[in-house]
Amino acid sequence: MIVIIAISAAVVAPNIGSGNQTAKLKSSMRDIASALRFARGHALSQHKESRVLFNLQDNTYQITGKTKTYRIAKEIEVTLDLAQSQIIDETQGSIRFFPDGSSTGGRVTLEVAGNKRQLDVNWLTGHVEINDQ
Repeated sequence: MIVIIAISAAVVAPNIGSGNQTAKLKSSMRDIASALRFARGHALSQHKESRVLFNLQDNTYQITGKTKTYRIAKEIEVTLDLAQSQIIDETQGSIRFFPDGSSTGGRVTLEVAGNKRQLDVNWLTGHVEINDQ
């Protein structure tokens, strides 16, 4: 009986940790999608450009007009695929939204423990879509 419990604990414990990482990944992806949608809405309603600036070195992002810096869990690897004009340097880049709702477009990829999620921003419409891998 004790052996069965020990074996069960050995199998379940890593799966619980993986589940927590997957939950962090999904939560971070929803938060980033929300920030991008907010920036698009802000550009539309205020009739001026808005952007979300990503800092890969710190795993953070900021939204135009907000002083808060949003954090992404350190264990999550962030990759950006952006328009060349929006790359500041090797650790920073942004997705910009215009008053007509369009954007510079791009893709944000989050990965942890073999789980990967992608978020695409359509350059023509500015729409944000989460794609599970």
